[in-house]
Amino acid sequence: MTLDAQPAPPLSGAAVTDATLIFNSNAGGSGRASPDRLVEALHQQGYRPVYRATDDEADLAAALQEARGTVFVAGGDGTVRAVALRLAGRPGLRLGILPMGTANNVGRTLGVAGDPLDVIASYAGAGTVPLDLGRVLAPWGEDLFLEACGCGAFAEVLAEYDPEGGKSPLRAVGALTSTLGNFDPLPLALTLDGQPQPEVAYALVEVMNTQATGPRLKLATTADPTDGQLNVIRVDAGGREGLLAYLAALARDSFEELSSVENVPVRRIEIPYVGQAFHVDGEVRPAQPGGCGVVRVEVWPGALSVLVPRQQEG
Repeated sequence: MTLDAQPAPPLSGAAVTDATLIFNSNAGGSGRASPDRLVEALHQQGYRPVYRATDDEADLAAALQEARGTVFVAGGDGTVRAVALRLAGRPGLRLGILPMGTANNVGRTLGVAGDPLDVIASYAGAGTVPLDLGRVLAPWGEDLFLEACGCGAFAEVLAEYDPEGGKSPLRAVGALTSTLGNFDPLPLALTLDGQPQPEVAYALVEVMNTQATGPRLKLATTADPTDGQLNVIRVDAGGREGLLAYLAALARDSFEELSSVENVPVRRIEIPYVGQAFHVDGEVRPAQPGGCGVVRVEVWPGALSVLVPRQQEG
């Protein structure tokens, strides 16, 4: 893999006010927001927004084909991811997040939170920062991620839960119980930025771009998706604490302080592949018994530009 993309250049002229609004009506936290109200609010900030309804992947691709200036995404992390991956590497475009999901992991990491109408107001006079993505080259193919990818306990639970089956708290509890009760940590010899590491049995290996992933699991409180690095979170199975200790640490944003947890910033990581399940953001790459090879993950620095409130710049 080569990291040949550069950050999108600053917008100028008419492009500053050109905008496209992508709206996910199924997002969990729409509050006062509706397409008409968001378009009106964007007009008040000096934008010329075009609202595009998107019901499927084909609609989204078509909506972004002619996009100019800022693409505002009103939706949850899944919608933000779908748009971000399509904007990556395209010059002269920037992403504006209007959080309407349940977790809003991407927006929260960037300091973008609150009612979508209030977020639009906070963008008045704001600029952009570069937003990194993660690139994956694996035996199953190539992937991009916005939040995180990894293997171990979380990936196994997600695979058992099967996100394609729709959201279900009951299925989630069942997947958590059945997976953790039978989970067998894998011994893995990672390579971090070209430096081989000793083989260790890991309960969890997560490559984080944002601070949290999934249902707001804040695994990497120091992760910064604008710094040109990824954060590797490793949980040593040999010294792991009990499940309650991990849950309590996640609740108080101190996961990295546990003795079995290590956070290492890197630009590149290689993970031995022995057929174990992986996740790439909220998508599962199922286990392939008998598989072998290496999963290579690299940061794609400044893959696109993202709009942030003025106080978050720099």
